[in-house]
Amino acid sequence: MIFEKVVRAGLFSIGGGDAEVAHEWTLRRLAAVSRRPVALAALRGRYFRAAPRTVFGVDFPNPVGLAAGMDKNGVALPAWPALGFGFVEVGTVTAHAQPGNPRPRLFRLRESEAVVNRMGFNNAGAEALAARLAALPRPLGVPLGISLGKSKVTPLDEAVEDYLASYRALKEHGDYFAVNVSSPNTPGLRSLQDRSHLDALLAALVGEKPVLVKIAPDLTEPAVAELLEVCLDRGAAGVIATNTTLARDGLAPADRPRGAETGGLSGRPLAARAREVVAFVHRETGGRLPVIGVGGILDPDDAARMFDAGASLVQLYTGFIYRGPGLVRAAARAAARR
Repeated sequence: MIFEKVVRAGLFSIGGGDAEVAHEWTLRRLAAVSRRPVALAALRGRYFRAAPRTVFGVDFPNPVGLAAGMDKNGVALPAWPALGFGFVEVGTVTAHAQPGNPRPRLFRLRESEAVVNRMGFNNAGAEALAARLAALPRPLGVPLGISLGKSKVTPLDEAVEDYLASYRALKEHGDYFAVNVSSPNTPGLRSLQDRSHLDALLAALVGEKPVLVKIAPDLTEPAVAELLEVCLDRGAAGVIATNTTLARDGLAPADRPRGAETGGLSGRPLAARAREVVAFVHRETGGRLPVIGVGGILDPDDAARMFDAGASLVQLYTGFIYRGPGLVRAAARAAARR
């Protein structure tokens, strides 16, 4: 309640209400905290709760992770475990550094507890992230996932080499890799979920480290089923369900004008659809493909329902924006009781 009534109000006012300015301000502060061991220890004592489990051969101290997009360039990595997260996913990173789409490109829909973004994979590039991770004192204390995407300048028929370039640069640093073929903000990217494209991509990437595929919530069940066949045939370690949606169902009336902004929607309106996709993946594969459930988790009951749907792990992004680190602690406690 303190976060929602006091801290969040202050954060949401930064930059005159510009969500991306507030995001960048917060990352700078967390990067500073990351260099202060005493502060990290104090935060960890308050927020971290253990609920260990092993998924796709990786040991997780709790199953509540930070989703990709929050810390694309890994500038505040030590802070996230201190805020309670049991794993962290950086990126989405591309082989070529890129500025992303023009601003403004990040919008809060407060009444709906949602966010629309059209960031466009803005990041410093795979080599820059590799250099930062190489300089980071290890171990981080929790597994590190790295989300890989296609550079905007790279044609679709050269996508495999583009992903491979990022993977090769970062292979020694990630505990698992997420193949992002589902962002709605890079032209043509979602076509990489098709059988032929995904088959070639996984044939190149699956190997030493666990590789997961992040899928869109807007796919039909037959399309998801086809994607899962490829994942199983090519030895993918799991699926992340889901990315943001192009749908605008469930928005509060006050949010509909801003909800019309181009981009992917995350947060509360995505919760039911994300659970549906998680349940379908679990049912369709008979549990053979572990699922990281993400989308619309804003309280511990949401996390519990995601686990009940078949998720082995969950991730937070928009829920963390609206509810803060108390949500991480509460979700981990809920997982420990299951």
